[in-house]
Amino acid sequence: MSFHTIIIVGNLGRDPEMRYTPTGQPVTTLSVASSRRYTAPDGTVKDETIWFRVTVWGKQAENCNTYLKKGNKVLIEGRLVPGENGGPRIWTRQDGTPGASFEVNAATIRFLTPKGEGEAAVAEGDIPTEEGDIPF
Repeated sequence: MSFHTIIIVGNLGRDPEMRYTPTGQPVTTLSVASSRRYTAPDGTVKDETIWFRVTVWGKQAENCNTYLKKGNKVLIEGRLVPGENGGPRIWTRQDGTPGASFEVNAATIRFLTPKGEGEAAVAEGDIPTEEGDIPF
């Protein structure tokens, strides 16, 4: 038997999007940016951001839709959902260039932004805004 878990800490790049399956199961999609800053061997400071498309199901999906907003920090525990090639999902942008996205099926979501601070994080520019290249 094989098993894997991924843990992501990041900020929502936009408000959650909730819908219902034909059987009435709630499902919410989150766009989460996980960033790190490091110093390269040549001494320059580099910023690296990875975007994840996160799917949340059931009661957790409803809670995410109710309580989360763009800019909120979350901790997500779940599993990677591979594309057809076994890696990230590959797609073509509107301008014809290739793109890839990492998709995660969440098992647990923890809200890390204290109540009332989500809007402040967005106003201060704490989260990346280069989400335009991903199709969700």
